[in-house]
Amino acid sequence: MALVPQTGPSFCMQSGVVRCKPGQSAVVNMTNNVEASKIKETRIWLSSLSRSHTKTKNIWSPNNVGVGCKQRHPVIVAASPPTEDAVVATEPLTKEDLVGYLASGCKPKEKWRIGTEHEKFGFEFRTLQPMRYEQIAELLNGVSERFGWDKVMEGDNIIGLKQGKQSISLEPGGQFELSGAPLETLHQTCAEVNSHLYQVKAVAEEMGIGFLGIGFQPKWRIKDIPIMPKGRYEIMRNYMPKVGSLGLDMMFRTCTVQVNLDFSSEIDMIRKFRVGLALQPIATALFANSPFVEGKPSGYLSLRSQIWTDTDNNRTGMLPFVFDGSFGFEQYVDYALDVPMYFVYRKKKYIDCTGMSFRDFLAGKLPSLPGELPNLNDWENHLTTIFPEVRLKRYLEMRGADGGPWRRLCALPAFWVGILYDEVSLQNALDMTADWTPEERQMLRNKVPKTGLKTPFRDGLLKHVAEDVLKLAKDGLERRGFKETGFLNAVAEVVRTGVTPAEQLLEMYYGPWGQCVDPVFEELLY
Repeated sequence: MALVPQTGPSFCMQSGVVRCKPGQSAVVNMTNNVEASKIKETRIWLSSLSRSHTKTKNIWSPNNVGVGCKQRHPVIVAASPPTEDAVVATEPLTKEDLVGYLASGCKPKEKWRIGTEHEKFGFEFRTLQPMRYEQIAELLNGVSERFGWDKVMEGDNIIGLKQGKQSISLEPGGQFELSGAPLETLHQTCAEVNSHLYQVKAVAEEMGIGFLGIGFQPKWRIKDIPIMPKGRYEIMRNYMPKVGSLGLDMMFRTCTVQVNLDFSSEIDMIRKFRVGLALQPIATALFANSPFVEGKPSGYLSLRSQIWTDTDNNRTGMLPFVFDGSFGFEQYVDYALDVPMYFVYRKKKYIDCTGMSFRDFLAGKLPSLPGELPNLNDWENHLTTIFPEVRLKRYLEMRGADGGPWRRLCALPAFWVGILYDEVSLQNALDMTADWTPEERQMLRNKVPKTGLKTPFRDGLLKHVAEDVLKLAKDGLERRGFKETGFLNAVAEVVRTGVTPAEQLLEMYYGPWGQCVDPVFEELLY
């Protein structure tokens, strides 16, 4: 499929903590080495991990490699993420270890949290051109210095920021991503989004830079998009054209908003996974916000969603096996083991392992690293290279929505929290979707990017199903008792009218915008 416009229409073990006097900066390499000679009056705790491979069992710590300072002062973290050598085992990892890693995400309901991630396109106000890496570096440095974020480096290049449990990272084409902290309520989530946008805008506007909340780059071609200096993206860029026709579009021209949610047990995970997959096309329709490509209508309401259908079918899709009676953590591990690898990270370098097998890696037979055995960080990194509509790590990621303006950044987690974090709504959603066939679920996945809520389903339209689902979300939020239902207002109007955000943009394109896409940069400006 060619993308042409229509001419008409972490898991890391804590390996070291550096405590700095106010005013100092620290450089921490993720290979457990601290350049202590460059840091005065530092106290260093290093675990006695070594390459002698002492077996590590039942050490499922959620802590990241720690870098703590007595004062909130920028710290430079080198070559992270991903992490390296934070967990080292002398005996080869087994499949049971990999299953245990996923199962370690189980937590009681009182510890369930909400983690929201969103991406956005940076652009120059004057030209509407995408931000260049040099501008991105200036922006990251400015946010770090003004608001006390720690810098994340790859070699000499700044590639992200960290502050507490929040991080800012760069997608392949410079899309700016906030990975939010795990929070208890949607009020906290929306406050986090607002704080992030305030900080980024405070620096960016002084540079003549704005940010666009949309699911697909509406104006520029792939060749116009800058390439970020990250090793993993070079490997992916070379591999993508071998396994699908739209992988580079996914990398360089899409933006999403997703929410990460917890589970209490394997059974709870299975129930949420199934509801998440069955209802994901409804989320895609409600948040459809990517109708343009290269300045013209694309023929899709969610071009971003359509892109994933021809990116790499080995690692994307609706995962019908999740609905099998035998499904559980082990079956997901079996699936992930058979998803071809992208890379292994060693000595601050990405080693190309594209198309190779993690099963072979477990046996020490990886062609790129003969005799080398994986650690749990390798497994965690591998899990991040799998892209189904719902992804399992030590939590579940809902991945079906387009990026959008800030109100919808709060609405997406509200939608899923209301359904999945309330037992009554979750069971009602399971009952509602229990007799949906694999063919029906796949049909919705295939048609919704083009027809949205107007997609025919059984004896009606998907809009009618969305009305029932929205009520489940609203009722679930009410029962949570945090007065969070207002965050659904942005999608309630979409359900009421049956008109998706993308269709509203197309109406403006053919009306007041005079078939020019440029006004979308103002319409969806953060």
